[in-house]
Amino acid sequence: MTTIIGAGGGGGKGGGGSSRSPKTTPDSLDSRQYAIVLDLISEGEIEGLVDGNKSIFLNETQLQADDDEFNFEDVTVYTRNGTQAQNYVPILSGTENERPINRPVRFQQEVIETVTDTQVDAVRVTITLNQLQKINTKNGDTLGTSVRTKMFLEYFNGTDGITQSYGDPVVNNKISGRSEDRYQKDYLLTLDRPNAGDSVRVKVIRTHRDNRDASNEEKDNILLTNEFSWSSMTEIKYAKLRYPNSALVALRVEAEQFSSIPTRKYFVKGVKVKIPAGVTVDSDTGRIIYPENFVWNGTFAAATWTACPAFILYDLLTNTRYGFGNFIDTAQLDKYAFFAASKYSNALVDDGFGGQEARFSCNTTIQTAEEAFKLINDLLSVMRCQGYWAAGSLTIEQDAPKDAAYLFTNANVTEEGFNYSGSSLKTRPTVVVVSYLDIDLQDTAYEVVEDHDGIAKYGVVRKEFSAFACTSRGQAARIGKWILYSEKFEKEVVSFTSSLDAGQTVRPGMIIQIADPVISGARKGGRIKSATSNTITVDDTANTDLTFADGSFLYVILPDGTVDGEVADEKLRVTDITNGVITVDRDFAATPNANSIWVLETLGTGATDIQPTTWRVLSIEEQEGLLYTISAVAYNASKYAFVEDGEALQTRDTTNLNIIPKPPENVEVLETIPPGGTVPTKEVQFVFNGKVAIKITWHWRVPSGQTTKKFRVRYRHEDDNFTEVIVQGTTFDILDAKKGNYQIQVSCISSSNILFSKPALANYTVQGLGAAPNDIRNLSLTPTTETLAILSWKKVDELDVQLGGRIIIRHDPRALASAEWNASNRIVDGVSGASTQKQVPLLAGTYFLKAEDFLGNRSVNETAFEVALPQPDSRHVVKTYAEHNLSTPFNGTKTNCSVVSGNLDLVPDPYVALGYAEDLYFAVDGAAEYQFQDTFDLGGTFDFIVRRSIVSFPTETTGVLFDARSGLFDDATGLFDGTTSDVINVVTYVRTATVASPSESDYSPWAEFVAAVVQGRHVQIKAELETTDELTNVSIDQLGATLELARRTESDTQTTNAAATSYTFDNAFYATPTVNITPHDLNPNDHYHLTNVSTTGFTIEFVHGTGGQSLAEQFSYTATGFGRAL
Repeated sequence: MTTIIGAGGGGGKGGGGSSRSPKTTPDSLDSRQYAIVLDLISEGEIEGLVDGNKSIFLNETQLQADDDEFNFEDVTVYTRNGTQAQNYVPILSGTENERPINRPVRFQQEVIETVTDTQVDAVRVTITLNQLQKINTKNGDTLGTSVRTKMFLEYFNGTDGITQSYGDPVVNNKISGRSEDRYQKDYLLTLDRPNAGDSVRVKVIRTHRDNRDASNEEKDNILLTNEFSWSSMTEIKYAKLRYPNSALVALRVEAEQFSSIPTRKYFVKGVKVKIPAGVTVDSDTGRIIYPENFVWNGTFAAATWTACPAFILYDLLTNTRYGFGNFIDTAQLDKYAFFAASKYSNALVDDGFGGQEARFSCNTTIQTAEEAFKLINDLLSVMRCQGYWAAGSLTIEQDAPKDAAYLFTNANVTEEGFNYSGSSLKTRPTVVVVSYLDIDLQDTAYEVVEDHDGIAKYGVVRKEFSAFACTSRGQAARIGKWILYSEKFEKEVVSFTSSLDAGQTVRPGMIIQIADPVISGARKGGRIKSATSNTITVDDTANTDLTFADGSFLYVILPDGTVDGEVADEKLRVTDITNGVITVDRDFAATPNANSIWVLETLGTGATDIQPTTWRVLSIEEQEGLLYTISAVAYNASKYAFVEDGEALQTRDTTNLNIIPKPPENVEVLETIPPGGTVPTKEVQFVFNGKVAIKITWHWRVPSGQTTKKFRVRYRHEDDNFTEVIVQGTTFDILDAKKGNYQIQVSCISSSNILFSKPALANYTVQGLGAAPNDIRNLSLTPTTETLAILSWKKVDELDVQLGGRIIIRHDPRALASAEWNASNRIVDGVSGASTQKQVPLLAGTYFLKAEDFLGNRSVNETAFEVALPQPDSRHVVKTYAEHNLSTPFNGTKTNCSVVSGNLDLVPDPYVALGYAEDLYFAVDGAAEYQFQDTFDLGGTFDFIVRRSIVSFPTETTGVLFDARSGLFDDATGLFDGTTSDVINVVTYVRTATVASPSESDYSPWAEFVAAVVQGRHVQIKAELETTDELTNVSIDQLGATLELARRTESDTQTTNAAATSYTFDNAFYATPTVNITPHDLNPNDHYHLTNVSTTGFTIEFVHGTGGQSLAEQFSYTATGFGRAL
């Protein structure tokens, strides 16, 4: 509406004036609605909200600010902390009964309604304003106004009357604003009856005038519209749900303040858990405060809120409602292990910002279902613990300062020893970002921890870590430092296998000491040989470094499995070590058993200072055979002060391997026995790439007191370049070694692989495959027939003999004392070098054997076996040839040979083209032959044995020696003085004829023999002379043979006529045999006459008594002689 004020005069210009537009206040009142939210915030019982409504956050804003002002209006809060007997939340409707009232409420007039249903828990009073505004009739402004109402409750019953009269208003509310339309507002009045059967009067009044009650002045100038009526009352019966053991927060919020249901956060002190009796809890931080020198008797106090991770975990494991109590009996939990972890966790440490806080606090909510294993390990990780099952109970072990609980040396682990592993330093983080919950920010915060030295060396290697249950920046910083330390120094892991006693004593989390010579460089531990109250005798003085000085300590395992000497103020100080007996300055807690473990820590000795390494056990795994595999991570007791207080890390002196080692000793080529062989040799033959090769094995010795296992070897052949290899162990093979000189340099390498000793030098000249084979060994002879025998010997070791070589067999008819290799002759062809037996002719005299490789190299020495054939009754020598003993020696038929100085020699071929002083000799089949002078007639055809006998020598042609050469020396060839040769041979042959007067054609072909059975009557023998060296002649000193007939017996049974009777043998004998007669039934007075005994038969007559009558008599005869005529 526009108002024009002023008027103008006539005939002139109009006059000026002013005007204003009326103001209208916007509608500011709307009918209100409420939202009810019930949040289950925890299993109960909990301590509750930290600071009442200030600990409630709606849409990230405190419900009540720290200055006590409310940031939200008309919010009703109910909390329940989760007790068993907690009351229900009086905000959740069960049933509602709304009844109309429709009564106007006038200024200073009471409107009263009665609630008679004693089960009603609350009433909702609804008032209605048709409009709320005022209009200034003078200027036309339409403005808002206000109205105040008060509501009261009175309780009464028919017996007692009024039990509680009206008192202070339960509602005192002012409605302000403007509403042009109908506006309604609800008021919830909770009925708190003094007696369960009380009825209730509800009284509503208003304290502001309405338009009907206004003054005249107001009526003249103001049009006021603010009357309201009590339109209805709803009787409410709550759903009386207590939700026992559940912590709840219920909110009733006026919906106008939020566009949707607001997000809610509650800052609470959580679940109450059992804690040890006799302790208190810091009400602000939840830290358990242990009295000084507190000793727990194992009983628990009433449950209370705490941030102690140990007893929070204990509660989770034992609670049957929300934990694992239905699966784990409390008797199965080692509560004292939880107590120990709790004391360490609740100790005060520097928070890094000028204050102190508990070492480990657990502040978290578990809002989702988790796998039991993961959840338990998450809670264990808060306090650096690991859990394990042992001895029938579940226990925990904390990574906290503790003494070593067991000792390990090579004496109580398997022969594999200790295996170490780790990761590259380059992959380990140098920056750790720890995320945690910042309570003030109500959001995730990040703490960055850096390893500046690591960054300088390896750059930024980032690792992110979410700290479970952490709300402290100081704790997050310590976690970051711990991770950096662990990643840098606890990446080395040792694993080993030990026996039952260790496996049943050691547990995860325990600290152990290891005395490993591989790491330390010296043996500093072993088994106790014997012990007294303050001495032990060690097990191996020869290989143990027993150097000590003041400040050296001894550790021993006692009969109960504990370690004596580990506790700082109870150390076993070494006072003397003599002859392997270690004496300490006090008595042992108990005398150690024999074969238990000892470890020596030597300090103050300078270069030999050695401390055992320390490790924290990660796992123990049972193996077959009562063995246990143990894994442990590197442990440094100073890490705790390093992480929490910033102190420097202390290092242990655990090795002497940073000292330059001494060079190895006694570097030489080792004599070994080849596979399948028996004779040690420095040059072992083997098959390499399909050929025979030589292997030599170098060997050296580690200096006394040094435990080097790795060596640098440099070697070369002749003047070649050096080849370098790294060798594990004290031997090194050169395969396919070449003939010639090898030089070798061997250096000890420290276990750090950085330090090398001075090299030890050696050389060796390889003979190679040109070396002479070993002599034949274990030669023996076994006769098998009259003419044959088996020669046996040990298999030759050299492969170049076995593959392509041969065994040479020769014979000299003389006894061993006078027999010679050079005078012997081949009796069989050479046999394979891999053979160990050969059938040979059986001859008296000496057998010689040599090994020859495939290059023609022979054994240096021949191996001999002497055979002495007796002259047995079973043979008869009928002919002995001795061509060298004839009145004219070697008077037989000679072809290309002649008698020289009483010996039979080859006649030289004329050949002087090479400039030799005399002619040369060549082996030409049939070119040199000597036929024995006599043809022997046996008088009949017989089987006989023929054996030869030959002594021959190789001789050098005059002028073949270097001494006889002319011209340039480099162009000459020849033999040196004393050179011998076995390149000559004499072969004997025999032939026979069976007719009485044979011609040439009647003889059989010549057959080679050494010792053979031959058939015939007429016998002829010849010898062939051969040489395979053109410079060597054959000279026969003795040449002969024997013909032998075997003994035989012929027998039969005959009956004579009554007269002299002649009998003929089935086969004639060579000479008259001996005949024996055995009558069958001859009377005592009877006898016989044996006459005409010859090679062919005999005559016999049986005669009676003295009368001389011939008798017919049965008899048997046996004729024994030599030879069987055919």
